[in-house]
Amino acid sequence: MNFSEMHGYYLEDLKVGMSAVFGKTVSEADIVAFAGVSGDTNPIHLHDGFAKTTRFGQRIAHGMLGGSFISTVIGTKLPGPGSLYVSQTLNFRAPVKIGDTVTARVEIVDIDATRRRVRLKTECHCGDTVVIDGEAVAMAPRRPAA
Repeated sequence: MNFSEMHGYYLEDLKVGMSAVFGKTVSEADIVAFAGVSGDTNPIHLHDGFAKTTRFGQRIAHGMLGGSFISTVIGTKLPGPGSLYVSQTLNFRAPVKIGDTVTARVEIVDIDATRRRVRLKTECHCGDTVVIDGEAVAMAPRRPAA
């Protein structure tokens, strides 16, 4: 297999303003699977009766499930395969409910070519509502010497 075909963007290909998105409709199965993988079994995510007593009045998705959609964009699209996640800040602005479609978007806001670092504005939306925002830093690989 030629692994070069699996590669994302190289540092030299990146420009400020480039962006990419990933969208997913959150299902009951997604929430249960995320609880199983993460160990976060907070009943606000898993138990209808408990969730009805909260300020949301219903079950909501794990905030980090939504945050993981940002990771999807960084790891598969921009900068993409071969990049390394360095840091991420997340601000949880609104809940995500079962059946909501979350669109994660990242946009390059700065490139530090010396350190191979790319600073990204990160957001997740459900329709017009921002549910998560923050900033990420990823390390992008350089183009191999010819």
